[in-house]
Amino acid sequence: MNRDSSRETAISTPAIGFLKNLAFGVALMLALVAPTLALAQAGNAVTPPQFTDTAEAKRFHALTEELRCVKCQNQSLADSNAAIAQDLRLEVLDLMRQGKTDAEVKHYLVARYGEFVLYRPRVEPTTWLLWFGPAVLLLAGGFVVAGIVRKRSAKQPVAGSARDEDQEW
Repeated sequence: MNRDSSRETAISTPAIGFLKNLAFGVALMLALVAPTLALAQAGNAVTPPQFTDTAEAKRFHALTEELRCVKCQNQSLADSNAAIAQDLRLEVLDLMRQGKTDAEVKHYLVARYGEFVLYRPRVEPTTWLLWFGPAVLLLAGGFVVAGIVRKRSAKQPVAGSARDEDQEW
């Protein structure tokens, strides 16, 4: 028995050393990662823009509702929490304070990011498909349905024909 107990001690000593090293490694990783996480949370704080008056605030909110976030597919600049949306909101406010009109602000953003940034793209030859495509498809579908209905109504027999008399009900 003495031999077995010495064997257990020999096996447990390396296992204990491994566990101590593992615990030290985990503690070291936590010590390195924890401050990084704390800094990352502090950096995400977004301060809302300060407006000079209520007219500027109303104009800013109306304009950012009409502009789309370039990162988020279906969110306006006002609704998006993306970092680029925050940057674009600040850019819009800066352009407004430079005295630019809403049309000039939109033109600046379209020149920089393309028509996608507008929720209501302009009606131009390049956007005709976007504006009139759904109506054309709807009309084409209506014509197809009307043609099918006409063909089926032409194939049906006239009321009072021999087929109607053959039926008992």
